[in-house]
Amino acid sequence: MTSPLLQTKLRRPALRPVRVERPALYARLTTGQLQKLTLVVAPAGFGKTALVSGWLGERPAGWLALDGADNEPARFWRYLIAALQTLAAPVGVTALAMLGANPLPPPEALLTSLVNDLAAGDGPLCLILDDYHLIENPAIHDALAFFIEHMPARLHLVLLSRSDPPLPLAGWRASGQLQELRQADLCFSLAEAAEFL
Repeated sequence: MTSPLLQTKLRRPALRPVRVERPALYARLTTGQLQKLTLVVAPAGFGKTALVSGWLGERPAGWLALDGADNEPARFWRYLIAALQTLAAPVGVTALAMLGANPLPPPEALLTSLVNDLAAGDGPLCLILDDYHLIENPAIHDALAFFIEHMPARLHLVLLSRSDPPLPLAGWRASGQLQELRQADLCFSLAEAAEFL
């Protein structure tokens, strides 16, 4: 029997009542939706989560707040599928059943089922994985790379991390499938800093 999922991990942070609007960065996040992956990388305190949450506003998006316990592959994929199901309820039902098998099936079989479910639907989907730097398991990195390579165009993935994840970023960058926002991009201008203070 699997443990119940913490629903609080699937809720995006509430928007702060007073915040600095970042229209130029919001525009880059919006154009990034034409690519497979947006990567937001900066140290703690640079406002990665606040930026993406502010950009989303009231728009629907799946959100997964990762933690160290998510380094167990079955748990990671259960939560990722649950985040997708907040947008498209029937997605991943077969994949979830496969996660309950002992032994687990090969990751490619599980992810092929999930990708096929996503490809069968209509309309754009956006999924945010927050604090991806906490994921250290190479098996999860490899499986996520497979998922990103094969996911349908309707799904856009946003990874928030304090460091570059060990994913094939160079290849995605070269093929135009990666949008990147980094520490220098997230730094406040003088006007934004004055507004923040």
